[in-house]
Amino acid sequence: MSNFTLNNYIPLDTTIKRETGERAYPIWLIVNPKHPAVRHNIWTPALAEIQDKVYRDTHTRIDTTNIYIRNAVGDSSIVPNTINWWGAEVAKELELFKEIVLEHQPKILISFGAFPFEFLRRVYEIKPQKVPKYWSTANLGDEFGRSIENFDINKTNRIPLRRRVISGGKFLEEYSYFGENYFHYVGTKIAEKIIENKDRLNIWIE
Repeated sequence: MSNFTLNNYIPLDTTIKRETGERAYPIWLIVNPKHPAVRHNIWTPALAEIQDKVYRDTHTRIDTTNIYIRNAVGDSSIVPNTINWWGAEVAKELELFKEIVLEHQPKILISFGAFPFEFLRRVYEIKPQKVPKYWSTANLGDEFGRSIENFDINKTNRIPLRRRVISGGKFLEEYSYFGENYFHYVGTKIAEKIIENKDRLNIWIE
């Protein structure tokens, strides 16, 4: 992993607000409020790899100050589980978010884990609807690959990342891609798309 530090370190804080950052910013993160640690455990190392690749190729860095970060739902108690997958409260949250995302149309919409990804699929009315068990780490990995392959700067690109890297105190073997560290792999892939479209993204440190 790169040694680049972030200009806006995101702390591990279970009292994080419903949303932070600016809705007008082109990069959004959608999080399950039950798992706020993804901002530190997943996003921080992935962003370090993105910044490293971007800097090496463009000699500038992404200004992360205003990245928009939002909990998919405002109350962690209504996050669906296997038994009660999609309640009325979550459907209301979906409609609320649909209004927000259609108004601001971010270019990169990154989710973490099964629920936020399925939440976004339903926002965009992607069929068929899935249950949480379907979004295994392997299936999320496949969706990540498709999101990168089909990346289009003229639309909102939904990019799923996994939620966990640690299981029983051990680094998951699934987080190795073709001999690469997971964070290096996903960070590089995302960075490549950002670099390709650098003139269309108002995200740079001046």
